[in-house]
Amino acid sequence: MVRVNTLQPRALFISHGAPTLALDKISAHQFLIELGQRLPKPRAVVVISPHWSAPIFAIKQDERYRAWHDFGGFPDELYQIQYSPQGNASLAARIFEHLQKAQIATRMVSDPRLDHGVWVPLMLMYPDADVPVVNVACLGRDPQVHYELGRALRDAVDDDVLIIGSGSAVHNLHELAAPGTPPASWATRFDDWLNARIEAGDHEALLDYRAQAPDAARAHPTEDHLMPFYVALGAGGGKGQALHRSFSYGNLSMACYGFPAAS
Repeated sequence: MVRVNTLQPRALFISHGAPTLALDKISAHQFLIELGQRLPKPRAVVVISPHWSAPIFAIKQDERYRAWHDFGGFPDELYQIQYSPQGNASLAARIFEHLQKAQIATRMVSDPRLDHGVWVPLMLMYPDADVPVVNVACLGRDPQVHYELGRALRDAVDDDVLIIGSGSAVHNLHELAAPGTPPASWATRFDDWLNARIEAGDHEALLDYRAQAPDAARAHPTEDHLMPFYVALGAGGGKGQALHRSFSYGNLSMACYGFPAAS
């Protein structure tokens, strides 16, 4: 399914799946290629991924980045992929200053590596690496804190900067299956609940997902891969729109949502 609003989303939540998304011609792979072609090209992207976790939020300020192959046991072809977008140090500094004023603990760091939760989706959306990147660390816990970060990011950047939370709508690595296996009922129940609450704009229920969502603990034994979703939710505000929904490896949701700026 590809449904892209004619208005550019203020924020995206992208389920980045396994690193092999860069190579596997599954529906989510093609969707991200088409998404990059259909959306107006942003001046820059601000991306948060659970694969860079820190005790407090951190912002990279490097001039150029490179793909970090932060995984093992995959086909050799995957390790040959290179992706090297520019950074945007002035935008990173602006975000840092705004978060400090918002009393959100943050630090600036230098590290030219982009984890696969960042470079794989960006490589598919912007294959020419012509969109500058600001990379922000994830805490791996606490939906409310990440939601507040998203709201602060929305206020810190202009409308032509796209905020991307890259994670997974359902992420239980212990219950993956062979490619092509249909998702289990527990995975679809959680995925359907998340979709319904997003499209209803029910932020209160989403922030309380651990208590309200069916099979929440099974869908997310650890919370880290859902935290970038709350950044996108806070950055967009209001109701979200399902842009793509599918599963890979049985129970790994590849759902993607767009969030227009709340009026």
